[in-house]
Amino acid sequence: MMLAFDVLLAALLVWIAFGSLSELKLFKSVVMFVVFGLFMALAWVRLGAPDVALAEAAIGAGVTGALMLDAVGHMRERQQPYPASATEQGTPDA
Repeated sequence: MMLAFDVLLAALLVWIAFGSLSELKLFKSVVMFVVFGLFMALAWVRLGAPDVALAEAAIGAGVTGALMLDAVGHMRERQQPYPASATEQGTPDA
């Protein structure tokens, strides 16, 4: 029973990792990265390393995921078109 769970967990980790790397939309890719970190923490618990699992969940999924989501948010802000100034629209100065 537990062997089937371990095999399913390993397959799920590979599938999520591939999906995170092959996704074209950055937000979805980062969310999949965070999910990968949480499942990786579960894998570390199954391997009997709860200290590594806690570090993985806190750093890998938590802090790094938050930083990456913030970076994606800043990238979205920079992609918004800026309003054209009056000089670019061809209006006379005086």
